Formats: sequence, structure tokens, C-alpha cells
Amino acid sequence: MFIGRELCLDESLSKLERAYIWLLGVPINGLRIRARRILPHISGKYKSILDAGCGPGVFSFTLAKFLPQSAITGIDVDQNLLERNKTIAQKSKLRNCSFIYQDINMMSFKEQYDLVLCVDNLEHIEDDQNALKNFYNALQYGGDLILHVPAYYRRWLFFRWAVNFDVDGHFRPGYTKEALEEKIKLAGFTVKELYYTYGWLETVTNNISYLITGARMRRKHLYAFVFPVLNIISFLGRNSKPKRGAGVLVLARKES
Repeated sequence: MFIGRELCLDESLSKLERAYIWLLGVPINGLRIRARRILPHISGKYKSILDAGCGPGVFSFTLAKFLPQSAITGIDVDQNLLERNKTIAQKSKLRNCSFIYQDINMMSFKEQYDLVLCVDNLEHIEDDQNALKNFYNALQYGGDLILHVPAYYRRWLFFRWAVNFDVDGHFRPGYTKEALEEKIKLAGFTVKELYYTYGWLETVTNNISYLITGARMRRKHLYAFVFPVLNIISFLGRNSKPKRGAGVLVLARKES
């Protein structure tokens, strides 16, 4: 599934970049890895979905397209991204997809959603426990939280384990399973599943991506050249269940 094709409607990109995205989908290897892990858990049973920290809107657009009976709300604090997302949603005729300015730590939603999705955002929030409590409050009873975060440790290159990448805007490099589970439960959730993501193949391709771009969109031409190969290799590792990995996925519920 070539997710993120909607971004080819972003007029701030060059014609070549837009054509590339239309052909291959959004060229971010890590995002594609996370999407393969997360999207199979989301079905049409969810009618009101909050994409908390939606960024460029890839998950919001994808869910709106494949769940036409569901209402998707993307929130973020980047006003420029939100305006761009609104324009893309309008051009894509995704009428069940909306975007609003909202700081996760200042959320006041009360029992409005039956799914909260938060993908690699919790590490950007200083008071992560408050954010989790706000997710809990935003959910209806019986609603679900799907949360993905970087793990505290990752395999670097092929074998060596080290603390995860130091990326601008992160308050912490990541979480261990145990620490994250404790925080989720403290917020009131019941944990249904919790496991590491990014198996060996996915991690190697992600490390290569990091070496090229530095997580700052550097060397875009080189990355565009190698991305298709990295994406295919990481696709082959999509079903791995590593005992240790560079990401952590949580499926939790606000029990009735």
C-alpha cells in the first residue's frame, strides 16, 4: 500500500518531488515501517478517531480514505502543517477528515473518541504522563489507545546495541516496555498488547536512512535513490516479533 500519496498535492514541493510521491507514496522509511505495524489494528469499528500529533497528516489521510464511515480528527501545534493538511484533504475530497490546532498537553476533550492514535509523539512531550491522562479523558468508555514510541535502546548498524538516536525536539530517547507499561497503567488504561517493533531488517534499513538524512531531510537526492530498496527490504521484515527492537507498540483500552 503506497500510503501518503495525498502529499503529492502539496504545492510547496517541486513537480519532481510530487511525481515521486505519487508513484511511490511518502518516502519516509521509518513512517512506512510504523504504518505496517499500526494500520492492521485499525478497522471500521472505530467511528471517531483522534490522530494526536498528526504532523503531515499521513495517518489521518490514510484512515479517512479506507474508513469512509469514520470521522478522523488530526491535531497538532504546527499551524503551517495544519493549513496544508486542510488543503490536501479538500483536494482529495476526504470530507471525513479534519484538522485543528491543539496542544496535546492542553487537551480538554471528554469522552469524544473511540480511538486515540499517537505515533512517535510522546517522546516530544515533556509531561508525557499528563498527555496519557488526556488521551484517557478523550476516550469514550470501551475506547482504545494505539500508541507507538521509540524504544530506549536500538540495534546500531548490525549488532551493537546503544541508546536510541538523539533527535531534535525529543525530551527522551525512548522507552523500555516496562517503563511505558507503568505509565499507561498509571493513566488508567488496561494494557491489551505491548511489544517491541523494528525487527532486524527494519532496523538496518532505518539506520541506513538515518545515516543518509540525519532525520533532518539531508541528501534528499541520494535518499530518493535508495528509498525504494530500503522500503522493499523493510517490508520483508514487517511480521517479525523481535525480543528487543527500536520501537514499542501499545494497544490499551479505557475499560467501561
